Amino acid sequence: MACSCFMQQPHHFLVALVALATCTTFSLGLTSSSSSLVVAPPPLQPSRPAIAPAPAPHPSGAPPMTQPKQLSATAKQFLMAHNRARAAVRVGPLKWSDKLAFDTSLLVRLQRNNHSCNFADMSLTKYGMNQMWASGMKVTPSKAVGLWLQSKRYYNYAKNTCAPRHQNCGVYKQVVWKKSLEVGCAQATCAPKGKENSTITICLYHPPGNVIGERPY
Repeated sequence: MACSCFMQQPHHFLVALVALATCTTFSLGLTSSSSSLVVAPPPLQPSRPAIAPAPAPHPSGAPPMTQPKQLSATAKQFLMAHNRARAAVRVGPLKWSDKLAFDTSLLVRLQRNNHSCNFADMSLTKYGMNQMWASGMKVTPSKAVGLWLQSKRYYNYAKNTCAPRHQNCGVYKQVVWKKSLEVGCAQATCAPKGKENSTITICLYHPPGNVIGERPY
């Protein structure tokens, strides 16, 4: 993969934002010379995705009464970080999807066990996807979403384009994509022998965002 890179401040940890066959690295000014982090944006969707039809009504005329499932602390962090950003641009909140969370947990374990925590192949899923790889630093769910949101600075809403050399702003657009209704996320840590631990974070979104020709909101 060919990459064009520049550094604003040496000795700070680098963030590399990857889009298709190009990548850009820049410093966020966070003081850690031994940490690195890579963000992969979701692929563009070729056409407007169809929303799955609503389930058939319950035979009795009303669904059975069930208690809402309590979300884990990790799920709450992911969801709150997404929905704060969506509220800032007046977009409705996402709902946590156990199905997407389960699929994502399988995916991060596959990447951990078989692919050394490298990025998953985004072309194999029908969902929207944001990914992040980090080494030498702790990445909480809130921090992962926050780093995706930092690419907002490279998004031009009027033109609906990313800045030159920063085609990674799709990660921001996916977080706030108005027509995405559900999210599920997971993380996994790799501990290769003799090497520093690395972490992969993945979120799946339904319906997917980054539809060509559409704005996120």
